Amino acid sequence: MRMAFLANILRGVFMGSADVVPGVSGGTIAVLLGIYERLIAAISLAAKACGNLLRLDLRSAAARLRAVEWGLVLPLVIGIAVAIFTLARVITRLLDDYPEAMAGVFTGLVASSAWVAWRMIRSPDATAAVTTALVGIAAFLLLGISGGAVTDPSALVIFGAGAIAICAMILPGVSGSFLLLMLGMYDVVITAVDERDVFVLGVFALGAVVGLALFSQVLDWALSRHHDIVLAAMVGLMIGSLRVLWPWPGGVEDTGLGAPTGTWWIPVILGVIAALVVVGITRVFEWRVRAAAG
Repeated sequence: MRMAFLANILRGVFMGSADVVPGVSGGTIAVLLGIYERLIAAISLAAKACGNLLRLDLRSAAARLRAVEWGLVLPLVIGIAVAIFTLARVITRLLDDYPEAMAGVFTGLVASSAWVAWRMIRSPDATAAVTTALVGIAAFLLLGISGGAVTDPSALVIFGAGAIAICAMILPGVSGSFLLLMLGMYDVVITAVDERDVFVLGVFALGAVVGLALFSQVLDWALSRHHDIVLAAMVGLMIGSLRVLWPWPGGVEDTGLGAPTGTWWIPVILGVIAALVVVGITRVFEWRVRAAAG
């Protein structure tokens, strides 16, 4: 039990580390670690319980709260919080100092995670392939849009940014941090994390809770009824998000698409290594599942 708790904290650290990077999704990491559908189901149950509490239906709320997989959720939350508050500055510094190399790593991670997600589709037919292609093209085009930085945002703007960003963070291939960049709110939020700005973080967290409660139920419903189409769309989102991660020019904070320059081989090698690590972890995970079943 203790080892499982610590393992889930580590999974949370990986997800939190991804969530502070523009272009990388914590949902992608959850897919890679094999916990995505369990996490969405747990969040959806907790959100429904909150709705029961608001209606003063205490019996239904208690039943749903007992059904939540707290052994997964609580250590994940701890790990995510630890990562965000300890690694935000480190990751942003690496992105500033080595933008192309870091973009190469993230490209390999997301591209191989798209492969992992595709393998989760139960019937990968032509409909799934067309869905992936259409969503990928749409995401590629939309992610080319960026907004200017917002200065001195109101509490309502911060709340809205939290609601939008958290929805993206639980979708593989959609980076909440990059959406904050598009909204012009990335610097505001990352500075609040570095400086421990309680007001900004509190309003942002409140927006995130509301957005998560609403969106998780929609996503859980979609996965339960249209599993393959939803996963195919997620694969498309991952592939489309590679636009953000293209290392040239400028790494993950520039959606321009340029030709490889300079020491182009460094991002390429790092991307290949990252992809191989993902494939290796996936193979080990599949081997463990088969061993447990056998």
